[in-house]
Amino acid sequence: MKTPKRILPLIEDGLVDEVLRPLMSGKEATVYLVRCGDEIRCAKVYKDVATRSFKQAVQYQEGRKVRNSRRQRAMEKGTRFGREQQEKEWHNAEVDALYKLRDAGVRVPEPFGCFDGVLLMELITDGDGEVAPRLNDVQIPVERAAQDHATMMQYVLRMLCVGLVHGDLSEFNVLMTEDGPVIIDLPQAVDAAGNNHAPTMLARDVANITRYYAQYVPELAQTRYAEELWALHEAGALHPDMQLTGKFIVEEHDIDVGSVLQQIDEAYREEMERRERMAED
Repeated sequence: MKTPKRILPLIEDGLVDEVLRPLMSGKEATVYLVRCGDEIRCAKVYKDVATRSFKQAVQYQEGRKVRNSRRQRAMEKGTRFGREQQEKEWHNAEVDALYKLRDAGVRVPEPFGCFDGVLLMELITDGDGEVAPRLNDVQIPVERAAQDHATMMQYVLRMLCVGLVHGDLSEFNVLMTEDGPVIIDLPQAVDAAGNNHAPTMLARDVANITRYYAQYVPELAQTRYAEELWALHEAGALHPDMQLTGKFIVEEHDIDVGSVLQQIDEAYREEMERRERMAED
């Protein structure tokens, strides 16, 4: 196949030997299967901001800071240079998140570096050595669904322990392997402490995953992991190996109508995007 233009510099530098085939195309990137020496890896080529269809990027970038003050000011002003730097930060965010989560005990693809908008990373495979399918594309034994849901909640917990919320977690960006789920697609991961939308995004992540597994184990629909996690986070009581209960007692207080309406709007947009993805498949 014709080598994508963005991967050519990696071939010239000896980082990639051959592009084998496209693997998948998403809203923010196209992933290719590539050969690096004796290993088969993934090359994630990020789409330009003009063609990327990812919604509400500003919400995800809230709270992200760069060390260089000139770059930070340019990003805030939205200059051409600032937009270029913002794109680089968008790419680097996924690399940083992958390293951080791997060290935290969350199963994610091992990253091998990001080079001019191309992320090289581990190819996740199934028990037969084939490319691992997305969670949405497999049927899970009922007896395994509860276990895998608990694993996913543990991963969400460990993400929060290192200050991150995935922000776009669903059955579409989880791969299924013989040993369990692997989380992918993290360029939109947000700073739990620095992003005002983090609680809502965490709730949506947990709701998406729980809704999927609840089709196998209906009682999961009654759990309250998101509220439990955020309350522990705010109290500074999170520990990566703590056992979650999925229970949460709601304290009575005045209703913030604006916040409720915002959550309804975001839930509606999420559902519309989910249906679009299913239609594309």
